[in-house]
Amino acid sequence: MSSVSIRSLDVAIGKVRIIEKLDLDIEEGEFVVLLGPSGCGKSTLLHSIAGLLDVSDGRIEIAGSDVTWADPKDRGIGMVFQSYALYPTMTVERNLSFGLRISGMPKGEIKARVDNAARMLQLTELLHRKPAQLSGGQRQRVAIGRALVRQAKVFLLDEPLSNLDAKLRSELRRELKQLHQELGATMIHVTHDQIEAMTLATRIAVMRAGVIQQFDTPDNVYARPNNMFVAGFLGSPSMNFVRGSLQLDGARVQFESAALRADVSGYPFVQRPAAAQPVVLGIRPEHLHCVGPDVPRNAQATLGLIEPMGATKIAWLDAQGTPFAIQVEPMAALTTGAAVSLALDPQHVSLFDATSERRL
Repeated sequence: MSSVSIRSLDVAIGKVRIIEKLDLDIEEGEFVVLLGPSGCGKSTLLHSIAGLLDVSDGRIEIAGSDVTWADPKDRGIGMVFQSYALYPTMTVERNLSFGLRISGMPKGEIKARVDNAARMLQLTELLHRKPAQLSGGQRQRVAIGRALVRQAKVFLLDEPLSNLDAKLRSELRRELKQLHQELGATMIHVTHDQIEAMTLATRIAVMRAGVIQQFDTPDNVYARPNNMFVAGFLGSPSMNFVRGSLQLDGARVQFESAALRADVSGYPFVQRPAAAQPVVLGIRPEHLHCVGPDVPRNAQATLGLIEPMGATKIAWLDAQGTPFAIQVEPMAALTTGAAVSLALDPQHVSLFDATSERRL
């Protein structure tokens, strides 16, 4: 196990600056996921750690050693690519052992490492097959095994599941998590898939335009997003946003908008808000509920599209021109065009400054 420390990292491709003054500390044994949309710099950051891209400035340390200008082979890393990158004419066993053989490792040690990796990844019965005879999930396990036999200090995974279908992604996601628990190794995983991030990570680094927006546990990133970008990027459907203002009456703080009103006096403000301060209220679909006519409501809406999702339904509503998504039980009787009263859980509200979009 090894820690990874990045200080004031600058990376440019040509004249285009991708990453600027980035700092990141990854502890030993963590499974860190770099999450963000395409073009946000997450793969660039991973390739810089691997030594596949030269940095413009800054420092990269692995296990306390400065590897900023070290060759990839000297960094103690194991890399797993999206495209598998297997040798098509070699068997699984030969693919797994190739790097060890060219390094001159004794045959007995090579066999022990290959057998151990094959056992952990359920590849023992496939060792004599070639890549063309394997499924996509099996090929990706071989690619992971090739990194595993090197007994790397840090495993770097560049969107390793994106070429797989939904069922295989789910299965291999579970296997990756089990592998991490068994090895206790430091892993850095790049993805744009929030489900991968939430299920695999001990901490998630959400990136946008080369900047880490939030680096925290999955629970905190989801429940207490630092800004509107993070709040909107995670969740399916994403968080509902309502623009309005805060009205103060002594200790009471009320959110007011044409679409929704809510008492947010219990909200953990960093500092006392100003009267009539423009804000954006965020509430996730699972924290909005349809209520009866005799129950206090926060909004009145009209029911539109209904999306069955198996275990739940997602209902899309309109409240004075503001769209809402809510999560309802699959057996709920819903009629398009019906008027619906909505109530929210105030303890699950997020409030953001309307200008900076940062959490209040």
